[in-house]
Amino acid sequence: MTLPQTGYTPTAEDRASLDAWFEQYDLLCTKCDVERMADQAVFPLNLISDDSAGNGRSAQWDRRQFVETMAHVMGDGTQEVTFRNTRTPVFLSASMAVVFTHSVVTAGDQTYETDYADVLVRKDGAWAFQTMIQGGWGDNL
Repeated sequence: MTLPQTGYTPTAEDRASLDAWFEQYDLLCTKCDVERMADQAVFPLNLISDDSAGNGRSAQWDRRQFVETMAHVMGDGTQEVTFRNTRTPVFLSASMAVVFTHSVVTAGDQTYETDYADVLVRKDGAWAFQTMIQGGWGDNL
């Protein structure tokens, strides 16, 4: 994949800090620790998707909406979930990145693949996600 030219060349520390953030977030996902997942976000959180009719949809969630929805989607943590993610970050600056992810998710005996993007911002030196973009969830927004 040829990355778009944004005028900003990320440093090794930029990439390492972003990778470390995702490593921690993925660990929280495997544990279904939605409260700590929410700690990794900037609210209101933007969500962009499309619905079953093919229309683009967007919403803004506060922390409560995020926690309630993710708890419902992710379950109670009793089922083992693993992720194999390939991420391609595009840094817009030292404090903004759009990250494209190809994910292979295994939950119990079922495996599926999905593609999505996140917009992350650095706030007070730490990364946080601010926008989640994924097809197919618009009917739930």
